[in-house]
Amino acid sequence: MNTSSLLQFAPILLMFVAMWFILIRPAKKRQQETQSMQSNLQRGDKVITIGGLHGEVDSIEDTTVTLKIADNMRVKFDRQAIGRIVNN
Repeated sequence: MNTSSLLQFAPILLMFVAMWFILIRPAKKRQQETQSMQSNLQRGDKVITIGGLHGEVDSIEDTTVTLKIADNMRVKFDRQAIGRIVNN
């Protein structure tokens, strides 16, 4: 391989590096943050599920979380269904 054939691959390599920094890297970072948030849930946290349901964490098991959504109304969700913690 000579220099001119290596230069032909430079744009493809540059596109891959750009895609890595623009798409792949931020997505992995968001995924790690979400997994960290879901594993650090505590009783009393106010959360929103990925479906948009607002509630307060009532109990936590290995793979499920029970949310209190109203007085005497509790619903069980997978931990992965918790989208975010609300600071209110």
